[in-house]
Amino acid sequence: MTTTTAPRTGHIGLNVTDLERSLAFYRDVIGYGVIGEGKEESKEEGRRFAFLGEGGRPVLTLWQQADAAYSEGNAGLHHLAIEVDSIERVKEYESALRAYGVEFAYDGVVPHGEGAASGGIFFHDPDGTRLEIYSAAGAETLTAPVESAPTCGFF
Repeated sequence: MTTTTAPRTGHIGLNVTDLERSLAFYRDVIGYGVIGEGKEESKEEGRRFAFLGEGGRPVLTLWQQADAAYSEGNAGLHHLAIEVDSIERVKEYESALRAYGVEFAYDGVVPHGEGAASGGIFFHDPDGTRLEIYSAAGAETLTAPVESAPTCGFF
């Protein structure tokens, strides 16, 4: 196959243990709009799902198919990174997530590496999936929690 551009990620699908709980988290705290959900007859058959995003474009899909929480020891998703426009916006998310009761891997906003311009916050969703909300710039003056590896690599 010959192409001039690399393919883009269309959306991310996460298996969840409780669709309503995960939907509330990603909709109410993270701020994704609900594009669609499984129909009532699908729910009765145990096929529960939701499409989240904006402007009709799905960014994240939730599938109630998991029997247990996320496990970092299994192959698959390492973490989901969500980019926002500024470090100030990252700090707004940090406040909202703290109010929701989320615990963070590091204290406050941290750079991706010592001296890096990009940085963010690192935490887990209700099923334990590792999440990051970051900005591409604004973290230059902050101290990295780990000097020898990317901050997002081992939380």
